[in-house]
Amino acid sequence: MQRDSSTSLRTARDDERATTTTEILKKIRTLEIKTRGLVETAFAGDYHSVFKGRGMNFEDVREYQPGDEIRSIDWNVTARMGNAFVKKFTEERELTVMLIVDVSASGNFGSTTQSKRELAAEVACLLAFSAIKNNDKVGLLLFTDRVELFIPPKKGRSHTLRLIREILFFQPQGRGTEPALALDYLNKIVTRRAVVFFISDFQAPDFSRALAVSGRRHDFIAVHIRDERESVLPNIGMITLEDAETGEQIEINTADRKTRSLFMDLVRRRDTELSHTLRRNNIDAITLQTGKDYLPPLRSFFKQRERRLGVR
Repeated sequence: MQRDSSTSLRTARDDERATTTTEILKKIRTLEIKTRGLVETAFAGDYHSVFKGRGMNFEDVREYQPGDEIRSIDWNVTARMGNAFVKKFTEERELTVMLIVDVSASGNFGSTTQSKRELAAEVACLLAFSAIKNNDKVGLLLFTDRVELFIPPKKGRSHTLRLIREILFFQPQGRGTEPALALDYLNKIVTRRAVVFFISDFQAPDFSRALAVSGRRHDFIAVHIRDERESVLPNIGMITLEDAETGEQIEINTADRKTRSLFMDLVRRRDTELSHTLRRNNIDAITLQTGKDYLPPLRSFFKQRERRLGVR
């Protein structure tokens, strides 16, 4: 009996889709287990000590008592009631955390077993689970040369797993990088002060104007994702370099010492410009490299930040 070819085709597609879904779920689960383990054993305390209770919420008023600060007096209520009243505040425990992740084509590069995008996903996952453990809300913004995806801040494990899935497997429409567009969008849509982790390789045009606004509004941290091969050329002769975002190619001779020196000068100049932009806007920054353990530099960064801010 002749088989229906369309039925066979549908079955093959269903099997392929099922396999793909299984692989996706497996990868998400593996990443969840790893990063949640780090959160439980090592990292959550660092996160909590830096970001706990960074704000105060107005709760109520009560009558003035000797010893109360004059600046806490609510003069409107005092005038209305005829007696002095002071404002009562409670510490704001719940924070809003925004993960802004660069998913442009340059993130697909990796000279080790890990691409820049995979490292970005793992770091974002660690930060997301740390926030959830601290009872904070987490949101996500993915960008290229456009805003690709925005997921409003929420709590909960299922929400966090959705964020991880999108970071790992989202297929962007754009290939280039325009951080200014992502920051402009953030500034419009996230009106309350948030803790913002901006995760990118920062191979992008100037975005200092938008960064200045975001830096004033939010507690902003830049996470610079790098790969060693983007900083140092190997001495292996003629190679073809390709810009992942534009497709432009160029042949260079890496055996030429002058070529390697010029390349390193370009990298240093770009790094210096980025460093000046961040420092000018009082933005904290950390650099992480593919193929290397990211936990020690992350923990060191948070401990230094805690000491500098005088958080108790």
